[in-house]
Amino acid sequence: MTDPEEFPGAAGTPLPRILGNTESLAAAEPEATGALWRLAEPGRQLDANLVRVPPRAVIDAHAEPDLDVLLLVVSGDGTLGSAAGQHRVEPGSLVWLPHGSVRSVTAGVGGLSYVTVHRRRPGMQIRSGPRA
Repeated sequence: MTDPEEFPGAAGTPLPRILGNTESLAAAEPEATGALWRLAEPGRQLDANLVRVPPRAVIDAHAEPDLDVLLLVVSGDGTLGSAAGQHRVEPGSLVWLPHGSVRSVTAGVGGLSYVTVHRRRPGMQIRSGPRA
């Protein structure tokens, strides 16, 4: 396979890039929890994270009011809680979490690692107040 960085292109033209391998990232540092990787490329329109939840740990029910989120399980297993009940997730489970939906995550006995992807939030901006 050719490295996308080697593709010729006009100066300033964005090129595809391989950022990593979720299987390798999830297997590295087995005791680490939380966000193991974040998309940090400048000029991006998306945010993405690889998150590891320790065995039997729970991410309490919460909702994202503004953004839809895709969640892809890459290792381990667990349960996704929602208003519709409990749903088992395992490697390969691809879940759409529409904005406003309430959900919780409970990792199984071996923990749970997943990738989330959503539209990037705009940075905070300071605006001047109303003029008198």
